[in-house]
Amino acid sequence: MNKTFYTQEKTISILGCGWLGLPLAKFLIKNAYSVKGSTPSAEKISSLAQDGITPYRIFFDPEINADFDADFFNSEILIVNFPPRRREDIEEFHPKQFKALIEQLHLSSVKKVIFISSTSVYANLNRIVTEEDDQKPEKNSGKALRVVEEMLLSQKKIQTSIIRFGGLIGYDRKPGRFFSKMKNAVEGDVPVNLIHQDDCINIISHLIENNLWGEIYNACCPEHPSRKEFYERAAKIGGFEPPQFASNQSSYKIISSAKLEKTHYKFKFSNPIDALI
Repeated sequence: MNKTFYTQEKTISILGCGWLGLPLAKFLIKNAYSVKGSTPSAEKISSLAQDGITPYRIFFDPEINADFDADFFNSEILIVNFPPRRREDIEEFHPKQFKALIEQLHLSSVKKVIFISSTSVYANLNRIVTEEDDQKPEKNSGKALRVVEEMLLSQKKIQTSIIRFGGLIGYDRKPGRFFSKMKNAVEGDVPVNLIHQDDCINIISHLIENNLWGEIYNACCPEHPSRKEFYERAAKIGGFEPPQFASNQSSYKIISSAKLEKTHYKFKFSNPIDALI
């Protein structure tokens, strides 16, 4: 492990200090980084500051807010962590947001970007899928993510690495309640593609400390129990009414994280069921 990751103070900006970005910021601060963090909410500025984060109010609608402070982008590394919104025109809106972001990057000192993407960029191919699979996904949000990934990767002066996370679980996210009130929920036999918050944070720091730039990595628990197996266990552990799944399997995908594991990353939770305890 590169010891300088823990001893040299550097500055990292995190665009989006939400469910993942906030604990990531706290982790980096504990490991000798100075962190600038953004939020679209004026009410959250003070709470970010209390956590030792230099706070900025920044949002894209789709242009960047007129009163933003450009000092936020005065960092060597930028972590971009805001997902596509739920809106009908997301395929047009999300790329416009990133066009505005990229314009700011060209005016900044940012040299390296980590973009938090999603496995929704993959189509359901009824098999194991890898970073090489490029078939268009079904969901509009996945299509939008494909476009913005390409926009970032095409920037010559910025090294971008993309992490495609599976479904996020851990801490206040209690998956046991998701299907607890559904009777005969469909697709009980399909495999799940999930990842715990701790692994998300560890993977981001792993890329930084090992200088893994210019790459795309899938990031899901290497083991993929069925939806029925996982959510029945989650409901039992969480004290929720157990779901009732129909025994059928429609289209699915199994996300491979083999490329990431080849970089010597070791998952904290290889099986998402273990993350429920």
